[in-house]
Amino acid sequence: MQIEHIGIAVKDLDASNALFEKLLGEGPYKQETVEAEGVVTSFFRSGEGKVELLQATREDSPIAKFLLRGKEGLHHVAFAVDDIYAEMARLRGEGFTLLSDSPKRGADNKLVVFLHPAGTNGVLVELCQEIKSTQTDV
Repeated sequence: MQIEHIGIAVKDLDASNALFEKLLGEGPYKQETVEAEGVVTSFFRSGEGKVELLQATREDSPIAKFLLRGKEGLHHVAFAVDDIYAEMARLRGEGFTLLSDSPKRGADNKLVVFLHPAGTNGVLVELCQEIKSTQTDV
C-alpha cells in the first residue's frame, strides 16, 4: 500500500484553496461535491500523492461533526489498494474494525472504506481503489 492522499478538514474551502495554492505552487486540479458524504472537496497534487481539502455542505456530515470537536486539520490518511474487497477481508481478519460493510463511491473516482480510528492509534484510515470504467458493482 502507498499513501494515496491526506484529507484535511477545513471550514472555508475557498480560503484554504488559496492557502494551499501558495504552499504547493499550483491550484487544485479538481473540485467536486460528494452528496452522500455531505462534502465538497478540492484535490492538490503533491509529488506522487495528493492533498484533499474537505468542507462540509451540511451540519450532519462527518466533516461538520469533526470540526465541531476541534480545529481544522488532519482528518484522515488514505491508502491506495488494488482490490478493496480483498483488503477489507484481510484487515477484518487482522482484527481491524471497518466503519461500513461495503465500500462506497467517494471523491476522485474512488471506491472507499474507512477503518475505525480506535484500532489505528487514533488515526482515521481510508482505503481507496480507483473505479475502473468496467466496474458495475458500485
